[in-house]
Amino acid sequence: MDAIDIKLLNLLQHNADLTVKELAEKVYLSVTPCWKRIQKLTADGVIRARVALLDAQKIRANVIVIVAIRTNQHNARWIEQFAAEVQRMPEVLEAYRMSGEVDYLLRVAVASIEEYDRFYKRLSSRLELADVTSSFAMEQIKCTTALPINVEPK
Repeated sequence: MDAIDIKLLNLLQHNADLTVKELAEKVYLSVTPCWKRIQKLTADGVIRARVALLDAQKIRANVIVIVAIRTNQHNARWIEQFAAEVQRMPEVLEAYRMSGEVDYLLRVAVASIEEYDRFYKRLSSRLELADVTSSFAMEQIKCTTALPINVEPK
């Protein structure tokens, strides 16, 4: 990956609607070489997808809950079951297996506290959980999908 690839990735992370022509102009390439670079970055799996980011308020998914989960189950079967369950739950935006005192951390988006309660009951009825702690976000200070690119240009 060189400096042009890194610039293309940064541009696409902030606006995937830019045309190849617009991208090419911004990185000082002609259209065909720019298009080929984007295709290679996609084929190499660096670009995983291009998506639309929605306004959570307008689609009633604006209550963000951080859910810390502890379990006494640490076997492969339980871990696979947990992963399968959270994959099936559209409210779960992110799920992480953690080190430390908390085993799993979820970021959940729902319309209301009542909807979160239904989500919690569904989750706890399907999995053996030792402890679940939920924290409701009061204010969003930063939210981005753009990753820092920590690759030294060739």
